[in-house]
Amino acid sequence: MDYNTKREKLILPEYGRCIQDMVNHAMTIEDRTERQRCAFTIIDLMANMQAYNGDEDDFYQKLWNHLALISNYKLDIDYPVEIQHMDKQDIKRERIPYPQKNISRRHYGAIVEQLAHTLCDMPDGDERNELIRLVANQMKRSLANWNSNALDDEKILDDLAEYTNGKISLLPSEVDLISDRDIMAEVQQNILAKKKKKK
Repeated sequence: MDYNTKREKLILPEYGRCIQDMVNHAMTIEDRTERQRCAFTIIDLMANMQAYNGDEDDFYQKLWNHLALISNYKLDIDYPVEIQHMDKQDIKRERIPYPQKNISRRHYGAIVEQLAHTLCDMPDGDERNELIRLVANQMKRSLANWNSNALDDEKILDDLAEYTNGKISLLPSEVDLISDRDIMAEVQQNILAKKKKKK
């Protein structure tokens, strides 16, 4: 068996073994024009694998530098940029920012909280009333998914009033909330759908 652990160690693992093999092959091409064309093809493939943000020149400068590094600076081509020699350790991995949000009631989620704040700035009318209904019903769904034994229409509307600093204070009779039975049927359907996906 041909295990990766027995293969040549990848210089830049983020590009995968396929790119490493292509670069190794490019170094064996004797015809300089063909080798040059091969290098541009590899760069196109590398570009498809990387997230592109910002300046295009900087992006391609980085790719050509990576190509040179993958070849241990042995790929003899006419580079379209000035190659900066670097060690693998010099390449800084871009941190992916994880959105940190301070959500007062995590079981409702950030979107419900944002929508509740949006309601505060909306003028009275049908559009606002419809959004109140949608937000309240989403809160009920979220609460049912989190703890079906905690379903309480008054509690949901109290939480909505707190989200909106008391600007929206309603009784259950004033909002068209989905019945507990229909909510529980939705929860059961979601559970069954998740089980089917796992199989």
